[in-house]
Amino acid sequence: MGGDHGPKVTVSAALSFLRRRPDAQLLLVGRREAIEPHLADPGGGRIALVHADEVVEMDDPPAVALRTKRNSSMRVAVSQVKDGRAGACVSAGNTGALMAISRFVLKTLEGIDRPAIAFAMPNMKGGVTTVLDLGANVDCTAVHLFEFAILGTALVAAVQEKERPTVGLLNIGEEVIKGNDVVKRAGELLRASTLNFQGNVEGNDIYKGTTDVVVCDGFVGNVALKTSEGMAQMLATMLREEFTSSLMSKVAALAAYPVLRHFRHRLDHRRYNGAKLLGLRGVVIKSHGAADAMAFESAIEAGYQAVQHRLLERTIAAMQPYVAQLIGEQQSSTVPA
Repeated sequence: MGGDHGPKVTVSAALSFLRRRPDAQLLLVGRREAIEPHLADPGGGRIALVHADEVVEMDDPPAVALRTKRNSSMRVAVSQVKDGRAGACVSAGNTGALMAISRFVLKTLEGIDRPAIAFAMPNMKGGVTTVLDLGANVDCTAVHLFEFAILGTALVAAVQEKERPTVGLLNIGEEVIKGNDVVKRAGELLRASTLNFQGNVEGNDIYKGTTDVVVCDGFVGNVALKTSEGMAQMLATMLREEFTSSLMSKVAALAAYPVLRHFRHRLDHRRYNGAKLLGLRGVVIKSHGAADAMAFESAIEAGYQAVQHRLLERTIAAMQPYVAQLIGEQQSSTVPA
């Protein structure tokens, strides 16, 4: 029911996903009367509808969604994961509400105070750079940034099977003296840890692939993500315009078409839609609210892959070496000076 387009997009994406994944099954959670008109193809019996009376609106405060909409499609969907009826929940709805509901229903992993949104951005090395947090936590302490580094390390270790993923702290410069007090203190915690910390990195390092993981607060991370999406859309528009401009430009664009097409495909943000909410006792995937059918299908695929590769279990295992240190830092940060 969530996102800018609701069932018109989400149901279409679900049906397309099932055609590609004959082993998958989907639960569509929401108002039955809103979903059924879009189910001309019932998915070969691999779709089940779970009715929910209420809907979390995109402008609902998280507290309102959590406390007053107890039968919302979002809450019922997350509950399917808690109760073991689903391996993952995928939503394009209100980000703050999804995080609050997921945290309340699923609870956090041992040692984690603040779950984070992690997203894999394509880099120039042909791989991806995992960036977190991307909007779940606007105001963060140094310990929260340390948590994100551990979560990001565990995610990359589990998904990419890297023994010691590298970590960078997003800052306005590489020097240790740069940044505000929170970032400086986070740097101290990271340097004192057993994580493979490479120091401060800048925004362009995300795309260079300087480190496997880049850590930042949710305000900075969300701006970086939306800027990246805007840049990709601008480049796609520029490519289209080249084919409709002067004859010389058309000839040049035609000659370069194979390279440009690959470049555009690589930067198409719809292929990377589906951020992971890390630190929860269950798999939750956040889709962009403006996602079209192709993008939302990518988010469903992200949930499918997370379940197939046992992401939650492997992430918990990869976190174990750092849990004691993390709990110790949390406890010391709450002791009055």
